[in-house]
Amino acid sequence: MVRRSGSRFDFWLCLAVFLSMAAALMMTFLWAPKEQTMGDVQRIFYFHVPAGMAGMAAFAINFVASLLYLIRKDLKWDRLALAAAEVGVVFIAILLAFGMIWAKYAWYVWWTWSPRLTVSLILWMLYVAYLLLRNYVPEPVRRATVAAVFGVIAFVDVPVVWFSIRWWRDIHPQAMLEAGGLAPSMRPTLWLCAVAFFLLLAYVLRRRYFLETARDDITWLARRADEVGMERNLR
Repeated sequence: MVRRSGSRFDFWLCLAVFLSMAAALMMTFLWAPKEQTMGDVQRIFYFHVPAGMAGMAAFAINFVASLLYLIRKDLKWDRLALAAAEVGVVFIAILLAFGMIWAKYAWYVWWTWSPRLTVSLILWMLYVAYLLLRNYVPEPVRRATVAAVFGVIAFVDVPVVWFSIRWWRDIHPQAMLEAGGLAPSMRPTLWLCAVAFFLLLAYVLRRRYFLETARDDITWLARRADEVGMERNLR
């Protein structure tokens, strides 16, 4: 049965995303003070960090959904895992892209193979591999099982990325909130941007899940139509 994906909740969630993003942009460029050392380039921070937080949250959802599929064998959890992986890949790509722009200004290179950057790139590549793997297994149940196992294993790198900023002291800045490097006047902007990115995560994840559900429903209807056609031909 094809399910209805739209709802009043989606409308209000979309509106919340729009308003929070607009407010985040205004706070970032008009309200937050200019950083003394890097100047306006530091404003990338307000999108770089929330994008990483949202991306790792999406991978955590993928991890939980993968575990639930392995336990319950319900394809709805596989659909949620897929949606979370795709959205997480996009957010981590934003993290890496903004980080490279910031690095070019701060370090005069687009990329350096520091431990923190390396494990972040590995994390992105793991979930790209997760998405590619799904395309090579045509049978839905087997694909869901293989993907779930891979998703559980790939999640091991998420806490490594999260704690790498505390474990390794390299060219990358320390955790600014914990080290006291972020001025109190800058923190409201950071938290508002984080809220905006998490609302965006919730909206896009929800829409992507409904899209995958509709795709599965259409596939089921097409298969059922073929079976009915074959039954009529046999009569």
